[in-house]
Amino acid sequence: MSLQEITAKMKEGASKKSAFGNSVKFATDQGVVHIDGNQTPPDVTNDDKPADCTIKMDFSDFADLIGGKLDGMTAFMTGKLKIEGDMGVAMKLQSILR
Repeated sequence: MSLQEITAKMKEGASKKSAFGNSVKFATDQGVVHIDGNQTPPDVTNDDKPADCTIKMDFSDFADLIGGKLDGMTAFMTGKLKIEGDMGVAMKLQSILR
């Protein structure tokens, strides 16, 4: 799955969600996905903008996370996922990404 395919999948999922009041950036070695949750539906782009929470991970792990093959908590506990900024925002993501 490419970054563009993942972004499209996340846009589709976000189109059915409400604002969650924060912004999140997934930063990978192949680019970023930025989610602006301050609007309904949340806006998903590949713009490298500041965010309340930045989640850093390898692209292959990110693809597995979005594809449902990797659990976010497991990724965090094993060091595959690193969080910078507001940890509470990261905790909200589980309900947003499902």
